[in-house]
Amino acid sequence: MVNKYSTFFKAINLFVDYLLLNISMLLVYVYLDKPVTIFLNNKQYLPVVLVFNLIWLLSANITGLYEHVLNKDSVKTFRTVFQTYLLFLSLICITILIVIGTKRYSITRSYLFYTIALFGFFLGSWKVAFLYIRRRGRGILKDARNVIIVGAGRAGHELRTYFRYNPFGGYNLLGFFDDNPERVAEKGLYLGHTQHCMEYVLTNKVDEIYCALPYSQHDVIERLMIDADKNLVRFKIVPEYHEYIKKHTYLQTFGNIPIISIRPEPLENLLNRGLKRGFDIAFSLFVIVFLFSWLYPLLAILIKLESKGPVLFVQKRSGRDNSPFNCYKFRSMYVNKESDTLQATKGDSRITRLGAFLRRTSIDELPQFFNVLTGHMSVVGPRPHMISHTEQYSQLIDRFMVRHFLKPGITGWAQVNGLRGETRTTEAMLERVEADVWYLENWSFVLDMKIIFLTVWNSVRGDKHAF
Repeated sequence: MVNKYSTFFKAINLFVDYLLLNISMLLVYVYLDKPVTIFLNNKQYLPVVLVFNLIWLLSANITGLYEHVLNKDSVKTFRTVFQTYLLFLSLICITILIVIGTKRYSITRSYLFYTIALFGFFLGSWKVAFLYIRRRGRGILKDARNVIIVGAGRAGHELRTYFRYNPFGGYNLLGFFDDNPERVAEKGLYLGHTQHCMEYVLTNKVDEIYCALPYSQHDVIERLMIDADKNLVRFKIVPEYHEYIKKHTYLQTFGNIPIISIRPEPLENLLNRGLKRGFDIAFSLFVIVFLFSWLYPLLAILIKLESKGPVLFVQKRSGRDNSPFNCYKFRSMYVNKESDTLQATKGDSRITRLGAFLRRTSIDELPQFFNVLTGHMSVVGPRPHMISHTEQYSQLIDRFMVRHFLKPGITGWAQVNGLRGETRTTEAMLERVEADVWYLENWSFVLDMKIIFLTVWNSVRGDKHAF
């Protein structure tokens, strides 16, 4: 079935893409009259090889190039490949031509141009070939298994719907077994009572049994499980809890007791949390030393010249586990009595002229790197809300407080997806919360790097939601 092969073909795509990238670099090197042995031993070129490979990895992760390689249609596949290639090209130009410089590693512009062009040709040709192979091999990849569902309750019918709308999942549903025939709406799918289940399984070469019976029928479930094991038929249980949990769950065991967590939390892993904290400290120190140290005096003078009041705006915000902390920002408004209760709006008369620029470019958030350094915030995470908004929305949105399992961040997944600025409706806040919870459940170090890159990119090009 497709699901069984997806990880394998993802790895194949990743390996071939990197192979083509490095072959392109090698061939161009040879074409420019340089022996292969010199390329392999040239210490000046090896950092360039590393930069090319790392930038391709970053570009592919940002665009999601290797996600769903067996399910994405051809148009979407080529669109993603093209986006990845353009992003790769842009980052290479910025990194090597501007940041590193070609002279430092004796790189010629001809070498860069020919390498990128040749890689683009190889990449496009390979993706055409892959899509052709994928299309021709659909029948093989499908590898359909005959399955039956025992129990025609809500869980059983929802599983039937999943099989129907996921034809490439590789499941050929033969029908239902249930002691009440009226529970099966499609009469052609009713196969009989549960007591006749194993007889049917053995005579019709059924590969898997999906048991969706309620726990109250544990004696029937146990009997079917034992009979399935005796006859080498895979037996799977659909638990009743799925009716009130509408998402992926995380299963672990305490001894032989299964424990189901309603959401995965990668940052509960001590190693992941240590990696994130280490990056926060290093990144915040870099910004404070090399950017904030000279920018603060300049902005302090400009802020003071434009309006009376402190340079920094300090406000209590909701932190991890809903613990309040003092959040720092450059003051972007005239001093007013509504700053702790009223959100900034587009065209807000409280915002100064300098403040409008600071907010549009997100420079007003720079002092929060001190919050990061002290451990109250992270570089990436859900944006911290005013205490009054936390109290308000926690009563209106069921999962609002889930975002407080994490440290708040200077930027976050919601912000780079346009869910920032004023939230005029509960629906707008709900979208932001959903994005924050998604980040909590899908955290990775690469995702943090992607969010930081997109934040910088949005600041440079301008964000219409920043005001």
